[in-house]
Order: sequence, then structure tokens, then C-alpha cells
Amino acid sequence: MAYMSQEGYDKLVADLKQLESVERPKASAAIAEARDKGDLSENAEYDAAREAQAHLEDKINKLKLAIAEAKIVDVTRLSADAVQIMSKVEMTNLATKAKMTYTIVSESEANLREGKISIQTPIAQGLLNKKVGDEVEIKIPRGTIKLRIDNITIA
Repeated sequence: MAYMSQEGYDKLVADLKQLESVERPKASAAIAEARDKGDLSENAEYDAAREAQAHLEDKINKLKLAIAEAKIVDVTRLSADAVQIMSKVEMTNLATKAKMTYTIVSESEANLREGKISIQTPIAQGLLNKKVGDEVEIKIPRGTIKLRIDNITIA
């Protein structure tokens, strides 16, 4: 089961619809076009089209599974007392004094450019259940960082 926002769930459903209604017919048309070019035993275009279709079907199946296992988080029932999924956390790196803000989301919603990190990441795991004012040391691939939680809101 994957917890996610309504927005994240709606995006998965829209992506699935796009793949099934637009991309799948394109893949089928590419296979048909390649098949029309003759001998299939030496038709690289046909093989490439079949492989692309297999990747597309795999992607569709993974999206269907993610949608089936999704549990939408009711943000009105969340508390900003401690860090949890859907928390927007403002913090300070105590070594560099750099301020940063991340929203903790499901794996499928993670997007670093938007400041959304997966709940599976070391930083999110280190922040879970911590409160404003807490200082935490988190092991990351480049070593250990020390962060102070300055504010918690619900995204």
C-alpha cells in the first residue's frame, strides 16, 4: 500500500489514461507499419516496435498496480505536531546554516525540483516523528548531516 495525496493519485490516473488511449494505439500502429514492410525475421524496425510495446505494457501494468494499492491521505486529519507523510518541513543545516524546505510524499509523487522527497529517502526517514526544534543527525550517502527542524506544516 502506498500513501499519497489526492493530487498524486489523480496524476497517476491521468498518466494511465494517456498511456492507454494515446501511447498504446501509437505502439500498435508502429508494429503494424513495420509488419507491412515484409520479412519479420530480419526486420529490426519490427523488433524495436515490439520491444517498445512491451516496455509500454510494463509501464501500464505498474501504474495500474500503483493505483490499486494507493491509499489517499486525508490531509484534514493530519497534524503538524510531528513530521509525517504530507508534512512540509522547513529546516536548517546546522553545519552550513543553509535553509531548506521539503515536502515528504510517496515514492510515486517525489520530485526534487518541486521540493518533494520520497518518504523512503534517508532524509525523510530521519525526520519522521520529529518535532519543531528537534535537531537530528541523518546519515546520507555523502556522510552525516545535522538538521534543525524550524517549522512543520501540512502540504
